[in-house]
Amino acid sequence: MRFYLATRFLFPRHFHLRIFTICFVAVHLPLLTFIASQAVIGEWEWQIFVPLLLATLAGTLAAIYALGALLAPIRQASAMLREVQDGKPVVDVPAGGRDLAGELLDSVGLAAIATNTRISQLRDAAERDVLTGLRNRRGFLDAAAHLRAGTRATLALVDIDFFKRINDIFGHDEGDMVLREFASRLTETMRRSDLVARWGGEEFAILIPGMGPRDARALIERLRTALHADPIGPNPEEPVTFSCGLAFLRGPEQIAVAMQRADKALYAAKRAGRDRIELDEARMLDA
Repeated sequence: MRFYLATRFLFPRHFHLRIFTICFVAVHLPLLTFIASQAVIGEWEWQIFVPLLLATLAGTLAAIYALGALLAPIRQASAMLREVQDGKPVVDVPAGGRDLAGELLDSVGLAAIATNTRISQLRDAAERDVLTGLRNRRGFLDAAAHLRAGTRATLALVDIDFFKRINDIFGHDEGDMVLREFASRLTETMRRSDLVARWGGEEFAILIPGMGPRDARALIERLRTALHADPIGPNPEEPVTFSCGLAFLRGPEQIAVAMQRADKALYAAKRAGRDRIELDEARMLDA
């Protein structure tokens, strides 16, 4: 490190130019020595000087190209580190050789992949509900923000009926089992393109792109029918049911408003006796 630190005054921001400068001096040392000796004796042997000069220039050009190529692993390693620092995924990780530069490239590549994997795991953990495995509220909003502008979609808010009674009578462990089973049934019913999340407590949010409220109602009605045919819950006499509110939207910028309208429709379903699906009528003409 001493020599490296001592030569920092040579192109402090360009390591490859520092190496080139040192090599340039070393390559030209024989030529400079020859010129000095000719000056001392006062004679010029052009038949020696010209080939020596041309050979030196050719060697210099070859050294410039070779140094640039040999420093490629270091440049690649530096680029990967910048991508990791910027939070970008490192996709193309070239294999290095068995020399020092290759080992550096391999080490940086492995570190970059491990860092990206860990960041992805942490991001996924931060956006997942631990109990159900669905997205949480943050994960739902982050994913919903990627909905293409102007895309027609339906937002559904689903709330398990009388869930507090399950917790009070049978305990929170049974309540957790109901949440997990309900989340599983919900995921099985919805399409792969639909965004399903646990919004909070016993409430779930669903974003159904490319589908209007009436078609979305038919889709969620399948879940309601399935729960009647194959009920879940600790009490066979009182199978788990749910209430749902639906609202139409176009594009991610309308999600907040659609959430409010779906919430109103949900409470309308509860006031109407629960175990039902209600549509927000305010935007039905737009759907």
